[in-house]
Amino acid sequence: MKIALVTETFFPEINGVSLTFGILSRKLGKRGHTVTVFRPKRSDLPDNSSHPEFHEIQVPGFPIPGYPLLRLGMPAGRRLSVLWRRDRPDIVHIATEGPLGASAVSAARRLGIPVTSSFHTNFHTYAGLYGWGALRSLTIAWLRYVHNRTCRTLAPTAELCTELSALGFAGLGVLSRGIDTHKFSPGLRSAALRARWGAAGDEPVLIHVGRMAPEKNYPLLFRAYEAMRSVEPRLRFVLVGDGPLRRSMEADHPECIFTGFISASDLAQAYASADLYLHPSLTETFGNVLTEALASGLAVVGFDYAAGRECIRHRGNGLLVPCDDPGGFVATAVGLVRDPALQQRLRKAAAASCIERSWDAVVEQFEKELSTAAGLS
Repeated sequence: MKIALVTETFFPEINGVSLTFGILSRKLGKRGHTVTVFRPKRSDLPDNSSHPEFHEIQVPGFPIPGYPLLRLGMPAGRRLSVLWRRDRPDIVHIATEGPLGASAVSAARRLGIPVTSSFHTNFHTYAGLYGWGALRSLTIAWLRYVHNRTCRTLAPTAELCTELSALGFAGLGVLSRGIDTHKFSPGLRSAALRARWGAAGDEPVLIHVGRMAPEKNYPLLFRAYEAMRSVEPRLRFVLVGDGPLRRSMEADHPECIFTGFISASDLAQAYASADLYLHPSLTETFGNVLTEALASGLAVVGFDYAAGRECIRHRGNGLLVPCDDPGGFVATAVGLVRDPALQQRLRKAAAASCIERSWDAVVEQFEKELSTAAGLS
């Protein structure tokens, strides 16, 4: 197939959507498909536009208000129409619902090209966290409008499909996320890195990876960390990532280690060199970091939804807490840090539980969805 992928976030940006579609693009290219990625230009990041598996076309963009680390693409319907008339794709897939994605839907429909989409970010939930609560209904209406103009909308879990259906979204299907167990592995554990963190011997290390933004529920994360440290004073806390909250969190918690963004290989080593992972976010559509932590052999505490519900068996390979119980989240985290035997049992089971969650199966499913929508199967 000739596949046009339109996204407002892509590698080297670090988030679940960019990493997911980076993997899908590479693997589809390796499977013999011609993949062209359309994304906003990022002159502030290293140039990563040359790839053997796919082609990349950059278009103008602008920073998201209040969140300059991410970009929205400018509407590009006219340019896309010219390009797609010259070299017509079999299918257009929209990964994000911003101005670029919406204009791509319109361009594809005008040209009679089948178009599919993915739902990856709960923008309507984020609205209240960024002081735009009054816009929540408008945000839902916009998302529904964009997605319902495509013939298929893929979401990462059946749970999310049910929620979207109740909001009036149509043509829904599940496309889960995979995990690279060669990249994320307990075997990457580094005594030297733990020593740099100040963790000697069996001193426990808690790690968290993510965008340092209000939607990630950092107040609950630090509430749990402080309760854990009250019963285990040797606990070290490492936070990987960046975002608008980082400066204030560093000021409030000088005892913690803030690494900022790090390379993919360094991230995998950081996961494997820790012991515990807390996932307090309640706004994820999936949550790649949770599966990365499991694959790296960490004892994980998360809420019972999205990737947590899909990937964790409570007290089998991790610990789950009801979504309406923040106090239970803290108590579960404290109980875990108090129980080294439970930590070891969960860590061993966590890595083993990820072996069958390969990206290859996800790519095959995505390939079938695109082929069906394009009328090629």
